[in-house]
Amino acid sequence: MTIPNMLTLFRIGLIPVLVMLFFLPYDWTLLACATIFAVGAVTDIVDGYIARSTGQTTDLGAFLDPVADKLMVAVALALLIQMHNTIWMTVPAVVIICREILVSALREWMGTYGTQGKVSVAFIGKVKTTLQMLAIIGLFANTPDVVDWLLITAYVLLYASFFLTLWSMYHYLQLAWPDLMRSK
Repeated sequence: MTIPNMLTLFRIGLIPVLVMLFFLPYDWTLLACATIFAVGAVTDIVDGYIARSTGQTTDLGAFLDPVADKLMVAVALALLIQMHNTIWMTVPAVVIICREILVSALREWMGTYGTQGKVSVAFIGKVKTTLQMLAIIGLFANTPDVVDWLLITAYVLLYASFFLTLWSMYHYLQLAWPDLMRSK
């Protein structure tokens, strides 16, 4: 078991903690949720850096890392949909979740044809993920009933990641389209 894999498993273990904290009836829980999510985001960066810089990349890590990311983001967005309870939160959150599922399925399908490298993570995906993580942290840290510059910034980041989500989904589909249309 490598350090990056342990960090990834730690990130997965943060998900139930995030959910439990979200539903506690205390004033500090939303800030705690933002902190837990931020810790998860940082461990994502750290585990990738350690894996690449020390040669600790593994097949398990290559599988688990994107799964952990998608689980953490999907759960956080589902909680935020409940908290913010508006179409302005729900539409981008649902699109982001659907895109994550679609691209994961696309990568798996492409892997069956040995062309998974065509749909590897692009730079735009890294930017999207960064904006998404910052938006989620900001949305957890600010209650929707107090509109201030932090909440507005979090929504701007959410919508920026939403548009990059659509763009990157188009990019991945465009790369995979020839193989998708290939007949058996």
